[in-house]
Amino acid sequence: MPVASLDRRFVRHAACPPQRRKIDFFDDRQRGLVLEVRCSGGKTYYQRYTDERGRERQFKIGPADVLSLAQARRKGRQIVAEALLGPDPLAKRREQRAIPRLASFAAEKYLPYVKTYKRTWQTDETILRRHILPKFGNRALDEISTAELSELINRMREADYAPGTINRVIVIIRYLFNLARKWKTPGAEENPAAGLSAGPDVKRSRYLSDEEVKRLVDALAVDENQSAAQAILLILLTGARRNEVTQAKWDYVDWDKRTLLVPRAKSGKPRTIALNASAMSQLRGLLMSTRSEYIFPSPVTGRPPASLFFPWQRIRERAGLADVRIHDLRHSFASFLVNRGVSLYVVQGLLGHAHARTTERYAHLAPQTVAEAAEVVARIVPLVRRDDRTNSAAAGLDS
Repeated sequence: MPVASLDRRFVRHAACPPQRRKIDFFDDRQRGLVLEVRCSGGKTYYQRYTDERGRERQFKIGPADVLSLAQARRKGRQIVAEALLGPDPLAKRREQRAIPRLASFAAEKYLPYVKTYKRTWQTDETILRRHILPKFGNRALDEISTAELSELINRMREADYAPGTINRVIVIIRYLFNLARKWKTPGAEENPAAGLSAGPDVKRSRYLSDEEVKRLVDALAVDENQSAAQAILLILLTGARRNEVTQAKWDYVDWDKRTLLVPRAKSGKPRTIALNASAMSQLRGLLMSTRSEYIFPSPVTGRPPASLFFPWQRIRERAGLADVRIHDLRHSFASFLVNRGVSLYVVQGLLGHAHARTTERYAHLAPQTVAEAAEVVARIVPLVRRDDRTNSAAAGLDS
């Protein structure tokens, strides 16, 4: 390996001998500094040093057409000093390069993991794609700070995002970093979302009136995408969740028991949806005109629709219900029942709620029903009027 007096002229004119792929020139002024010259004409500075275990290492400084010789020497001396006084610079570089970017970690580690157990993993994917990755996707895990996350949350609040959406952003980032730390992923020693507090997830209370129901049914009847419109109608008729209806197959219908099977509900367990007379009539009509195994196939793909977002946007605008979400149809189904005196226990069963406290949010919907129930006790326990007690006492004195 030749030793050379490196200067700007030498670096500019150095060439690789014929029949060789590359040649290394060692600087005679600075021990371990190397100029690599390749047959392609490319030139790169390296610094060789000995690590704490006595092994010879070579650290790439950079291209000679970008860095001056003085800069390469200065960087080389820094590398040797770090090797003597602190961590191995080459090992440090490898550690830095081993830190994944957030987009890569989410796609290769986080989402494959949550898919194995989390039924709502698609919500995580949507939140990541729409709100988190556009800002932080190209950042390494250790480059994401609490201050920047806080700034993202503040911008979402200023843009009037729903509290539930903002909370999901915080929860997903926090959980992602907790998993990265649990798996000992480089760069995840600190969780930047640990100091962020999720605000209260405000529960919406939007229920359709009888008149709004009529407008909605009229709008469904004339929509161009009747597969989506009929799916929305069944949600209104049964209080089912969107995916329970859009993923439904004809094999799931029990015509005798008047039920629709959901093989795996939100709770992770199977459940059945009760089909009333209107729902049964609707399904019989659809059965006569379909050849798909799915009850509500997409007219484009023949598969269940990934979302009802676009047809619902069109339908609710036509019905004058711009503030109503598809999930509000499920809430409205519950309100119809509670306001007509159906017990919360029965409503819980119809909605498929695993816990009674989930259904209790509808308890306030029927104050008249509650008042009438209280009157039952009044009819059972007779009230003795005050004047009756007075007359009885006076009669006792006279006797």
